[in-house]
Amino acid sequence: MDNNTPVAQEVYQRICLVAQQIPPGRVATYGQIAAIAGGCTARMVGYAMAGLPPGSAVPWQRVVNAQGKISPRGNQQSEVRQHSLLEAEGIRFSVEGRIDLKRFQWSGPDWGWLVDNGFKPEGAADLDAS
Repeated sequence: MDNNTPVAQEVYQRICLVAQQIPPGRVATYGQIAAIAGGCTARMVGYAMAGLPPGSAVPWQRVVNAQGKISPRGNQQSEVRQHSLLEAEGIRFSVEGRIDLKRFQWSGPDWGWLVDNGFKPEGAADLDAS
């Protein structure tokens, strides 16, 4: 998907809106963010995080891969920075560089937040009917 199209921009905005909800000391996976945002893939979430401008309010460091690891990038400095930022938030890594997702994975935004922000969680249609 060309990220300069209106559809892509809308998807990237949803991705960033969801990622902004991840609290300090928690992580989410690329796939988790994609599932919540809808209409995108884990890879698109990665592109959105990689394309953030310096100083962005989106906590990109809190998004990791499905194995609980920091995804490799073109430069090792950003991986080291992400690791340091997460450790500063209290997230611990195994000797293999893995985060225990059972312990540190964010459970996602609450249902009310999803509805209030225009997302359509399963069961939201029932709310509209009442």
